[in-house]
Amino acid sequence: MSDIDWYAPWLADWRAVGEPIARQVAAGSPQPEALNAAGRAPVRFVPQADLPEGQAYEDFIFATGQVPTREGLHDFFNALCWMHFPLAKKRLNQLQAQEIARAGVGQVRGPVRDAATVFDENALLIQPSDALWAALTEHRWRDALVVLRSEWAHTRLWTFGHAALEKAVQPYKSITVHLWRVPLGVAAADIDAWLAQDLTPEKLARKPFSPLPLLGVPGWWPANEDPAFYADASVFRPRRRRHLAEKPYANAEITPPA
Repeated sequence: MSDIDWYAPWLADWRAVGEPIARQVAAGSPQPEALNAAGRAPVRFVPQADLPEGQAYEDFIFATGQVPTREGLHDFFNALCWMHFPLAKKRLNQLQAQEIARAGVGQVRGPVRDAATVFDENALLIQPSDALWAALTEHRWRDALVVLRSEWAHTRLWTFGHAALEKAVQPYKSITVHLWRVPLGVAAADIDAWLAQDLTPEKLARKPFSPLPLLGVPGWWPANEDPAFYADASVFRPRRRRHLAEKPYANAEITPPA
């Protein structure tokens, strides 16, 4: 916990809640106990040993309202996400449990479970203009991150994916998040409720994500002030043509629910 930089831009929304809990854990409190003491989640965090052998993790959460939690950063950030997005996390769990009930656990996840897992682990919510979203989804990195750089000052971002946050504790250039578009009409106060409605099996199965190297977000890493930062094609990769054909909806305009 002592390695977390609570002043990293991607933790700005989580600092007020997360930093005091991290201090308790660093001082020796068991992680589930410190998380429950915050009283901010719609679930209860329990030791990993409470998960019965043979029962799927998501199925156990859905049945009991308890989240098996290991010590360490991964499950710590997952718990913080439950605190900041309680409705969306409950929706993701519901979708996972429904898919498990329908198809079983299996060695290979179906498209909905696979996409729900990608979202849960790696999503970054973004509320961009049409021009910025088009540049991002088409991997026109110079347009998105240099030419349109001034737009980022008023483009709202919400951290979600807990695995991405775990990686970002020790930042490196190729950490990549999966962007999920939020319509411009959604107010910040309504983001959790909107997201819980937006996470439908049909939409997840289409995997309408767009990748972005986390440290490429303007203002989030000192080195990206130099446009040459984005010239690294091993990280800021061009989009493969077949993806443009497979995902025409990535650039489709979306509107908030009435």
